[in-house]
Amino acid sequence: MSGHDPHIHVQAKALHDDAAARNLMASTFGLVSDLPSVVTTGCGLRVPYAMTSRRPDRVTCLACREHACQEHLRFAAEVEGMSSVVGSVFTPAQRKLAADRLRDLARQFSDDES
Repeated sequence: MSGHDPHIHVQAKALHDDAAARNLMASTFGLVSDLPSVVTTGCGLRVPYAMTSRRPDRVTCLACREHACQEHLRFAAEVEGMSSVVGSVFTPAQRKLAADRLRDLARQFSDDES
């Protein structure tokens, strides 16, 4: 972990947001855990959690942007692939909408506007 890295990164597990899980546990069970102070990023560095973001317009590390783009595309393909799952509670239209949103996020991460 470098104290001189000015970039904002993406967590390596970009689609597994610890804060969202923490909030769900807190609202459901009243349990609250601490967020990690240091996380592994998409580019392989370990940085303070405060130096990460899920928002494409905030991420400045190019390697992390590419990682997030690929993760969102991979997950979009998985969501669409669930069309053959028997007993799914999601309609094909809902799966398509979710996959389209994930692809849009991937596109935002791939834009070199940072």
